[in-house]
Amino acid sequence: MSLAAARREEALRERRCIVTGEVLSEAELVRFCADPDGNIVPDIAASLPGRGLWVSAQRALLDKAVEKKLFAKAAKAQVKAGNDLADRTEQQIVRRMLSDLGLARRSGALVLGFDNVLRAFDTNPPPSLLVEASDGSADGKRKLFGAARARDLEIATIDCLSCEELALALGRENVIHAALKPGRLAERLILDAGRLKGFRLTSDAKSASSRAARHERDE
Repeated sequence: MSLAAARREEALRERRCIVTGEVLSEAELVRFCADPDGNIVPDIAASLPGRGLWVSAQRALLDKAVEKKLFAKAAKAQVKAGNDLADRTEQQIVRRMLSDLGLARRSGALVLGFDNVLRAFDTNPPPSLLVEASDGSADGKRKLFGAARARDLEIATIDCLSCEELALALGRENVIHAALKPGRLAERLILDAGRLKGFRLTSDAKSASSRAARHERDE
């Protein structure tokens, strides 16, 4: 089986969420399992031994699984899920994303800075992923989106990591814009960013939430 075929097969694998009962692709779920002491732990890479218990990548559903003791019900065992499980899951997703970004930088697959990203649009192959700091300039993001459209480039974008988090991963201050070449790291970052959105608000969602809050106060 080719690498591309293996990746497609992985993306198509489906599991059942223990909260909703929905059958979804693994990309939309997070795997959990019990450690030797019977504590439920997140398994972001889906590589830990033991029976996997899958929950949709949404904070509210994971909190419900903890509150209703659905892990014990699904495992048919006296396993324990702490109230901080959603926070720990979010932290693990972020940790893996930052690790992948650091690896991409060391391998030369990642370019940083507005001008370097803009120049990368004209390379062959062009980047397949834009990484935008969630608290970065909306104007810079808009200009890069426009430049990509002008070149008919289809580039995925993730904007769920802060400038501080990106700086931590890349060892450089004020990281706002970055771009990543096509490959396994880009694919995994896109997948993990999709999961992370279920645990934290993106910049666009934060703006919408803020507007809604102001509207409620004005009424």
